[in-house]
This record gives sequence, C-alpha cells and structure tokens, in this order.
Amino acid sequence: MANLLDDAAVSTALRNLPDWQRDGDALVLTAELPSFPAAIEVVDRVAELAERSDHHPDIDIRWRTLTFRCSTHSDGGITEKDVALASGISEFVRALRG
Repeated sequence: MANLLDDAAVSTALRNLPDWQRDGDALVLTAELPSFPAAIEVVDRVAELAERSDHHPDIDIRWRTLTFRCSTHSDGGITEKDVALASGISEFVRALRG
C-alpha cells in the first residue's frame, strides 16, 4: 500500500501540475485535443504507461475531449502514484495538443 498524501502535499503536487485539479480523493484533468485520432493516441500512450506502472486512471472519452481521474482506490485517495501518473499524462497531452 502507498501512503496517502495529506492536503498540503496534494496542494504542492498541483503546483507542478497546472492543468490538474483536485476533486475529492482524485486528481482530475480535462483536455481537449485537436482531433479524435489525437485523443485516442493520448489514451494509447497513457494505457502503456499505466500498464508499466501497474496504476490505471479512470478515463472518459468524449470525441476529442478526455477526462482523466487519478486516485489510488485501494488506499482511498491520492498517493505519489497518482502524482507520477498525472505528470506522465500531462506530457502526452502537451505533446499532442499541437
């Protein structure tokens, strides 16, 4: 089990994840990509990252708009695993936003 981050640690993490917000026990990002294929490419890259790290986000796909929710459900909240995954997701989104 990972250690839950306290409110101060989550706030600090969010300063390095400017497009993300906290929603209860999750970090959330909604990103609009230039096209549906670009959105699916981001999802594919996130899927590979998630498999490598054995930590998976919830993903909502609406045409070219993606919403990612990162939470360590087994621990009941936000952990460093979520911060690391959010950082990786941000890199993929920035690369494909154009």
